[in-house]
Amino acid sequence: MGNREDLLAGARKVIVERGVAKATARDIAAAAGVSLAAIGYHFGSKEQLITEALTDGLGTAIGDSMEALIRQGGGAAPLAAFVALWNSMPAVFTDNRDSMLASLENLVRVARSPESQKFFAESLSGAYGDMADALREAHPHLTEDQAEAIAELYFVLVQGLGILQTIAPEAKLPDGNRLAQAVAALSAG
Repeated sequence: MGNREDLLAGARKVIVERGVAKATARDIAAAAGVSLAAIGYHFGSKEQLITEALTDGLGTAIGDSMEALIRQGGGAAPLAAFVALWNSMPAVFTDNRDSMLASLENLVRVARSPESQKFFAESLSGAYGDMADALREAHPHLTEDQAEAIAELYFVLVQGLGILQTIAPEAKLPDGNRLAQAVAALSAG
């Protein structure tokens, strides 16, 4: 890995261990095994490094799991695959709880930073695109536009359900069956 990748990994490690508010540039540089100046050189600021580390790291962990679940649903009817995916997502959230907590802590910081908002907004199309590609692989009959629309729905659902499970892990949240019932009711109406 290069310094940039080392810094992203070091930032994720420090953030998960200490939280966003307590993550110092010095701690991140030490965890990465690089100089403090490398943060400014590669990211411009500690804040931008944190934004990228959390967006990329959490997106990869949960995104890769989602894409694997989407591909597992290949061959099944799309609504059945939808049910299976959303019945499996609580385990993905549980497996990534520490990262989810760090991400929640980071949301307020991102909302107050135009630079971080811009990075996050630019990252969305990549997240949608990767998910749409997995959907088209699993369900080749979907048009590109349909796959993108489903990917956008999945992204919104994963954000909302992920937050809810992180802040209220004992709450009864809708499972895949309940979500499918809602989708079917909307399409029938």
